[in-house]
Amino acid sequence: MADFPSDDFCIFTIDYRLMQEQSKNKKVIRILGIESSCDETAASILENGKILSNIVAGQEVHKEYGGVVPELASRAHQQNIVPVVSVAMRKAGVEPKDLDAVAVTRGPGLAGSLHVGVSFAKSLSMALGIPVIGVHHMQAHILAHFIAGQEQSFPGFPFLALTVSGGHTQLVKVNDYFAMELLGETRDDAAGEAYDKIAQLLGLPYPGGPHIDRLAAEGNHTAFSFPVSRLEGYDFSFSGLKTSVLFFLRKKVAENPDFIHDNLADLAASVQYAIIRTLVEKVEKAALETGIGRIAIGGGVSANRGLRSAMQAIARKHGWHLYIPEFQYTTDNAAMIAIAGYMKYLRGVFDGLDLVPAARLPITNS
Repeated sequence: MADFPSDDFCIFTIDYRLMQEQSKNKKVIRILGIESSCDETAASILENGKILSNIVAGQEVHKEYGGVVPELASRAHQQNIVPVVSVAMRKAGVEPKDLDAVAVTRGPGLAGSLHVGVSFAKSLSMALGIPVIGVHHMQAHILAHFIAGQEQSFPGFPFLALTVSGGHTQLVKVNDYFAMELLGETRDDAAGEAYDKIAQLLGLPYPGGPHIDRLAAEGNHTAFSFPVSRLEGYDFSFSGLKTSVLFFLRKKVAENPDFIHDNLADLAASVQYAIIRTLVEKVEKAALETGIGRIAIGGGVSANRGLRSAMQAIARKHGWHLYIPEFQYTTDNAAMIAIAGYMKYLRGVFDGLDLVPAARLPITNS
């Protein structure tokens, strides 16, 4: 396993000491985090790196459509954002006058959903006379590993981060909190999107990932063989898997209408095996070629038991260190936005009222 490069390790040490110094000097910094990039409206209160509250409101309306409907999502955010923020502040025992800044997801995500969160954050910033801090959603998934109070230790720099969600699948080299190098990403469907679309083919409810994960534990992953993408470099692809499953099921159901019902657990296990193998092979390739033995996973799909087990196995095989945040910090949440905002606050990095959301935003843009 590679040693810490001295320059990167110094960056880590200085920033972490600054966090500790804030606590020792009794200087209390409170950040309100707001997340509204997709179909969860979330608010969190952070105090000196520690989460005081983390409230998430989901949107049941999308289940009947088998996926997120952008217009319905933005309407739901408008209905939810005030009560969600109010509950987060009440649970934390914090009043608006106690806040030092408001951090909000700037992007990437659904344009309408992002506008709701950013508009609310800027209004609150102006009303309270406190800074507003725009946060990159995928960077925040990575920075969730630095939330204080978790059982795991913080990863040292540099480390590799696999961020896997419904909308994104990325492999990132993290040199510093806001110095991130994109090594690879999906060229089509994200892993979470593949889970949901294949689950729909299997007749499972939305979101489908947790259902496939649950069924996979009861099935045989060698029962059926589905393709594992092996693109050059570190990029991912899951559209071929989705198409393969579609044609396979059409053929089998034509022969036996009860095929899916009779083989549901084995189908789930075989599909999950193909998705996870694609992810793990890329991580292993990157770790071996870069010599970096610290690996962090994040995003909603990092809650998948099959992925966690596979990543733990590959880490044991090579003697690598694996970092997985607590479950509540894996799916979309505002605690990760708050910790990212806190780190920017410590560096004096703020935005103005001209902050605008961006549906597409490179992870290298902090």
